[in-house]
Amino acid sequence: MKFSKPQKISLGITVLTLMSFYIILPAKLGNFVVPRLKYKIGKLDFSREIELKQGLDIKGGLQVTLNVDMKDIASSDRSSALDSLKEVIGRRVDLFGVSESGVKTALSGNDYRLILELPGVTDPQQALTLIGQTAKMVFALPIYTPGVTASDSATLTGFTPTDLTGADLQRAQVTFESQDRSPAVSLTFKDSGKGKFAQLTKDNIGKPIAILLDGYPLTMPTVQAEIDSGNAVITGKFTTEEAKSLSIQLNAGALPVPVSILSQKNIPATLGADSIKKSVTAGAIGLSMVIFFMIAYYGWMGLIASVGLVLYGIFTLALYKLIPVVLSLPGIAGFLLSVGMAVDSNILVFERYKEEIRAGRDWRVALELAFGRAWDSIKDANTATIITGLILFNPLDWSFLNTSGSVRGFALTLILGIFISLFTGIVVTRNLLRVFFRGKQYTNQSPTTNN
Repeated sequence: MKFSKPQKISLGITVLTLMSFYIILPAKLGNFVVPRLKYKIGKLDFSREIELKQGLDIKGGLQVTLNVDMKDIASSDRSSALDSLKEVIGRRVDLFGVSESGVKTALSGNDYRLILELPGVTDPQQALTLIGQTAKMVFALPIYTPGVTASDSATLTGFTPTDLTGADLQRAQVTFESQDRSPAVSLTFKDSGKGKFAQLTKDNIGKPIAILLDGYPLTMPTVQAEIDSGNAVITGKFTTEEAKSLSIQLNAGALPVPVSILSQKNIPATLGADSIKKSVTAGAIGLSMVIFFMIAYYGWMGLIASVGLVLYGIFTLALYKLIPVVLSLPGIAGFLLSVGMAVDSNILVFERYKEEIRAGRDWRVALELAFGRAWDSIKDANTATIITGLILFNPLDWSFLNTSGSVRGFALTLILGIFISLFTGIVVTRNLLRVFFRGKQYTNQSPTTNN
């Protein structure tokens, strides 16, 4: 049995809709427990409800500003120290269980600060105690277990700390191996650490040495030979980004930077609940008005376009859960604006369709021409908006552009919404019209008169 192209596309849309609907379903609908699939893809577990990540302004929680004390750090190392501290604080926050958190750096003159957003934090004092500690690095030896290889012992048992610490490490930086130019990380030890490192490597040739930061193993290279120069290189199958990330984390222990809490602000969840309730109400009213207008003005075509609009909402919400997107109030505003962009595409197509019909073309031909000829206008309008969204989102983190998290949240949902609206407007609505719409027959025949 052969399927036509519209039927194949319809089948694909149906499957995509069912998958998206499953993703957005809550764990329970009233007293009914939604059955789940026992299936995992990476970190995505489809056997349970996939939560929609909520930002601080919706979920409530804690906003903390940390002051970073750079008085003992050389001016040339302060930028690196701030980045390293950001990595450490971010990991501590993740271990605390606040995966939707945001950690941003702020620099004003000689004031170095970190701004943390911790949605859903119920024990502020415990969180503040955790994130306020100075990073601690230590070189350690795996505790060996009989019958277990040295490289596996650390994951099964633990480590024995040595007297070599982050205070003995002068600097870590990205380097490239001379033979194949593959990325690596070089270590330079202070005078206080050269002798310790030389003895450590001499006693453990052929064995791994773990480097722990706050008790977390950053890397566990195997010693190839005794190193008494105070300079070592960690090699491996690193990408440039992986080597850069490792060097930043190592410098977090080499440059111990004390932090103090400058300010903290508790944001109640009731504020977020009230705000999102009003946003949802406003969105529902706006969407209802749009659907009413589309049906009243375009009839059956408007009804089919409204179905496409509902599918747009389902696809968008599913994508927010899969990425995941941390949804904030500005993010909701970006989503609602993208709904308007989706409707705008349909209006351009439908108005072009009416022009083709007035020109006397058959409705099927008019429908295809309408989508084809309206595409240039749709493309130009959406491209301009995407460019604006990218400037607001600032993906390369340029200092002369916006760095506000709320503005970036707005830009992200707007950009995602535009891409999804292009898919639903050009592919989904077009195919639904091909399958379900039945227009009037028009011919190019001239009217005849009787003498």
